[in-house]
Amino acid sequence: MNVDRALRGIAGTVILVSVALAWQVNGVDLTQPSWLWLTAFVGFNLLQSAFTCWCPMMTVLRKLGVRG
Repeated sequence: MNVDRALRGIAGTVILVSVALAWQVNGVDLTQPSWLWLTAFVGFNLLQSAFTCWCPMMTVLRKLGVRG
């Protein structure tokens, strides 16, 4: 597994967990988007990394020894 695949896996997992938590805790009530802020954060980081080619999680993964 390389860094790009690990990053996509982590992002997908965080998005799915945040949606599951929103459903479990809030019943996906859009008037109380508490766990959906996590989804928005991950989405924003994915979007900015598409333009800047830099992502903080990739730096962390490299330091943990994941091949690049």
